[in-house]
Amino acid sequence: MTSSSDRSPAVSVEGPKTYEVRTYGCQMNVHDSERLSGLLEGAGYIRADEGSDGDADVVVFNTCAVRENADNKLYGNLGRLAPMKTKRPGMQIAVGGCLAQKDRDTIVERAPWVDVVFGTHNIGKLPVLLKRARIQEEAQIEIAESLEAFPSTLPTRRESAYAAWVSISVGCNNTCTFCIVPALRGKEKDRRTGDILAEIEALVAEGVSEITLLGQNVNAYGSDIGDREAFSKLLRACGKIEGLERVRFTSPHPRDFTDDVIAAMAETPNVMPQLHMPMQSGSDTILKAMRRSYRQERFLGIIEKVRAAMPDAAISTDIIVGFPGETEEDFEQTMHAVREARFANAFTFQYSKRPGTPAAEMEGQILKEVVQERYMRLSVLQEEISWEENKKQVGRTLEIMVAEGEGRKDGATHRLSGRAPDNRLVHFTKPDQDVRPGDVVTVEISYAAPHHLLAEGTPVAVRRTRAGDAWEKRSAAAAAKPAGVMLGLPGIGAPAPLPTAAAPGCGCD
Repeated sequence: MTSSSDRSPAVSVEGPKTYEVRTYGCQMNVHDSERLSGLLEGAGYIRADEGSDGDADVVVFNTCAVRENADNKLYGNLGRLAPMKTKRPGMQIAVGGCLAQKDRDTIVERAPWVDVVFGTHNIGKLPVLLKRARIQEEAQIEIAESLEAFPSTLPTRRESAYAAWVSISVGCNNTCTFCIVPALRGKEKDRRTGDILAEIEALVAEGVSEITLLGQNVNAYGSDIGDREAFSKLLRACGKIEGLERVRFTSPHPRDFTDDVIAAMAETPNVMPQLHMPMQSGSDTILKAMRRSYRQERFLGIIEKVRAAMPDAAISTDIIVGFPGETEEDFEQTMHAVREARFANAFTFQYSKRPGTPAAEMEGQILKEVVQERYMRLSVLQEEISWEENKKQVGRTLEIMVAEGEGRKDGATHRLSGRAPDNRLVHFTKPDQDVRPGDVVTVEISYAAPHHLLAEGTPVAVRRTRAGDAWEKRSAAAAAKPAGVMLGLPGIGAPAPLPTAAAPGCGCD
């Protein structure tokens, strides 16, 4: 175990070395990976070509511990790199994130070719630890028990020129029985409002036009200072930042979702009519077993208030199927809540044990085939609702922020893709004039599918933006770099929902 006395991340490398960061899990991990990339580039590393598949001098795994098989996935990937490392003297492998925080020494015991293990609280130490491992020729394991530096104070290499994550808090004070995140990321710690707004203003000055406020329990912001309205005040303050066109946030908790937040959303023009509100279950019995501090009536009441204030709001959720003790009656309560809430989409999960959580030891674990059958019924229901809700968008004229990497078939269909204000994915006919990611195109919706919308006619209008200028400038700078140093813009792009099988957060909000 190494000492934590050396705090400086400013470490240069001997000659040009490439790096690759592989990210698993929630948006918090995606945001942390942007910081890891920034730290490595600040230390002199250059990003490996996209698709290098381990052919880099340093490979960093930013891990997630939420799913039961997270460790199997990690060790499988580490195993595939072992022979590559043997053939390439000097190659280094680092493991960070939630699984590293949880398993610590176990990682090096099971994969002795790993050079560095670091946790969720000390990501700023990665360059230092890599250098130590090279000099001392032994694995460096350093897990801090509390946050050393707020991630947003570290260097960053953002994946998008026009949209950005902005972390407002880390950690969580909830004790949900299915979730291990509080044990790995610690109690909630809030950033100062002034620091958050200063970061947003700096991003806007660089050309960013959309930000997503990020926290494990984002609307509990202010708990450090005892201000229950701190989050709504933050939203309103974002509304005063000139040039900031779109504000989103994820993920809130129903317990802390108050009327002042709804009012701030409805009354602040650049706060988008979109809400991701994790329900987890519609059964009061299961919610109690999960240690969720609300019940179905309270949850549906919030949805009703949001829709009254913002009729066009798109609401999404997380749902766990097959939690220990869930009866058929409990599951039917979830189905009822889904019918009542009419979510635009739902990120549905079959319950899996999270080692170290109370739920993993509960009696009444549900047979896999029963969980699977319920999951399929819920998926069918939500698919129908998503399609019906999307059909209501046909004929509407919407402003779409052009995105990069959202439409896999855009090249073949001669379309572009982007996000509506409510975050629905829209594929639209390519205009005659040049359009860049970050620009805004006004279109009329002509067709709806369960998970996307189409605008097949000629776009109504195109607005070139400072965000598009920023994308163009960044792309030109990347193209001017020598081969092998292309920064590129992978598919993360603008913060957006992941496919139905995945989660927008840790599934624990």
